[in-house]
Amino acid sequence: MKLGPDARHPANDARTEDWTFNGLWPYEPRWFQTPEGRLHYVDEGPRDGRPVVLVHGNPTWGFLYRNFIGPLTAAGYRVIVPDHLGFGRSDKPPQPNVYPIAEHARRLDALLESLNLSGAVVVPQDWGGPIGLSWAVAHSERVVGLFVLNTAAHRPRGKYPLPVPLRLFRVPGVGEFMVKGLQLFTRLFFFKVGVVHRERLTPDVRRAYLAPHPTWASRTGVLVFPRQIPTGPDGPVADMMGRIEHGLERHYRGRPVRIMWAMRDLAFSPETLEGMWLQTFPDAEVTRIEDAGHFLQEDAHEAIVPELLRFLAALPDGLAAKKSVRTG
Repeated sequence: MKLGPDARHPANDARTEDWTFNGLWPYEPRWFQTPEGRLHYVDEGPRDGRPVVLVHGNPTWGFLYRNFIGPLTAAGYRVIVPDHLGFGRSDKPPQPNVYPIAEHARRLDALLESLNLSGAVVVPQDWGGPIGLSWAVAHSERVVGLFVLNTAAHRPRGKYPLPVPLRLFRVPGVGEFMVKGLQLFTRLFFFKVGVVHRERLTPDVRRAYLAPHPTWASRTGVLVFPRQIPTGPDGPVADMMGRIEHGLERHYRGRPVRIMWAMRDLAFSPETLEGMWLQTFPDAEVTRIEDAGHFLQEDAHEAIVPELLRFLAALPDGLAAKKSVRTG
């Protein structure tokens, strides 16, 4: 179903004539009101299908999962893809204080709780890890399994030296110019180094990723994320991730967990996989994708989606998975 732009919604830029991007994103927009602004999300597939929640990071939006939605709904699953505040078609307040990780997690929790999901699977990537897994830990009775893509949801093990670009993004004034002025987080980190197969970033795909942030003010959320990266084991974000890590150990050690990991990710290295995720889930089935970068949904969806479908098909019915042990 091809839809035209919703011109009444403030998150839409008047210069973007078609939010389907020549049919690449043909999904009905849905809206959820929060105190800080409206969140956009898509909710596709049968209402009684197992929910699959696909959670994006920075500087992307639900469009990152466009190649997942069709195969999942065709297989009978209900697919929910939210846009964080400041991203995609969600509202974009200019105030930085609405974008801390804990605030993103609170809003996602409110949205997903409004849907009253049960038997769900969470698919997190990048900042979608701590944001989406915060909900999974807080409402473990609603979630049967996790399908983890490159992300971190663990307290840092020690001091983390930030690469030079990230250090510059955190410098007042300099970061605003680089991220909000030149849009370098998208144009450089995403388009140049975040994807191995850059030929897949066609003009329509690039337009889809640039369209949500047409102005300086609309890029505030993009800038706040790199300024939230913990550089050591202490601090509010590190503490939050430590709580998530303990929650994952407590609630998900005996549940189905599948990991697919891009090995050419400059943000989350193989050491993140080995030293964090496989310490938490030593029995998880892992696929290491050698020719994929940070945005592995772009590089390797042909490898990921069939494995996600296989993972879903093997899950126990209902919520019985709470006490089950993964065998795949």
